Amino acid sequence: MRNEQPTILDLIIESHVGLNRQGIGSAKATIKALSYLDDLDKISKVLDLGCGSGGQTMTLAQKIPGDITGVDICPELIEVFNKNAKELGVSDRVKGIVSSMDNLNFEKDSFDLIWSEGAIYEIGFARGLKQWNKYLKKGGFIAVTDASWLTNERPQEIEKFWNDAGCGLNTIEDNISIMQKSGFNLIATFLLPAECWTDNYFTPRNAADKVLLEKYSGNEIVENYIKDNKYEEELYSKYNQYYGYVFYIGKKIK
Repeated sequence: MRNEQPTILDLIIESHVGLNRQGIGSAKATIKALSYLDDLDKISKVLDLGCGSGGQTMTLAQKIPGDITGVDICPELIEVFNKNAKELGVSDRVKGIVSSMDNLNFEKDSFDLIWSEGAIYEIGFARGLKQWNKYLKKGGFIAVTDASWLTNERPQEIEKFWNDAGCGLNTIEDNISIMQKSGFNLIATFLLPAECWTDNYFTPRNAADKVLLEKYSGNEIVENYIKDNKYEEELYSKYNQYYGYVFYIGKKIK
């Protein structure tokens, strides 16, 4: 731990670095998204933005023979990413680097596929697609997940939660329109199932939070952090018919 008195960022890193996934998703969902892409064996360069420790990246590496670059702003997660790539035997073509997804330093038109699970909300769906488009070859693919409204109307409590989080959600229809205006043809969208939230994220995060509580017993910052996590989980249980994580898969046309 870098500080005796941990910050929220410290706690997020400490509780997430040991998780297989740092957000909502599953290997099954990653593979399903890949199934919509043509000629995977011809995809030679892949960019995974907001890769975390590489849960989804290692799945990609087992399905795509090309080179994969993972990008995440957190050095601790990239360290685990590169360790995982080495243990999987793919470190010769799968590498993680520390960088910000909104300040990339790659050549234009250099990737066949850009992937991003649970991270585009950091800079916004429209901004992300607009900025990342230039790094894709014409005819290249993009596949991202983002939390989205499933209905046009929803309870005030859950709308306030997402607005207060700084990432007010779009509807699926709005995001499809944004994708098309950003130079992509829509290939497919699908909703991630509830177990991507519960079994694959909330349950392991709860276990990590329990360790934090024991380590920082009586620490108010830690207690409030975990209280907020539990509230997020309660809201999903109560309101998941109104929102969810959605895969958006497109092909660059301009």
